Amino acid sequence: MPIEIERKFRVTGDGWRAFPFQAIRQAYLCHDLDRTVRVRVQDDHAYLAIKGGKTGIARQEFEYAIPRHDAEALMELRISGVVSKQRHVGVVAGHTWEVDEFLDENRGLIVAEIELDHADESFTAPDWLGEEVTHDPRYTNAHLAAHPYATWPK
Repeated sequence: MPIEIERKFRVTGDGWRAFPFQAIRQAYLCHDLDRTVRVRVQDDHAYLAIKGGKTGIARQEFEYAIPRHDAEALMELRISGVVSKQRHVGVVAGHTWEVDEFLDENRGLIVAEIELDHADESFTAPDWLGEEVTHDPRYTNAHLAAHPYATWPK
């Protein structure tokens, strides 16, 4: 059974900007405490992901490539808005970091994620890493689809 173990952080510096990026659009077909179903278009590829509820920082994750035209049709069945972002990916001290620079209604929010092999795995934090938001549900993409960053109180 595939398990996703990740930690999430706000980004405060620009050291990640040299990482290559891909354009992503994603939407949610289901989102509650026990499961999330997401459709994603990433450049010319498309994926359907089913994620279980979190236990700490871990959860089940199943992701499958699907035809792009199916993904576009599934996006029309979404339960909230579409999240658009540029995902910058780079390696720092042996760990891969994904830095999401959000666009449209979520513009101004930049979040970094690291996937780990186990929950207590140590890693070197890049100097552009800010506050950890792993346990703050506002920073999930599903939440951002329904409650865009532009609507948050400042």
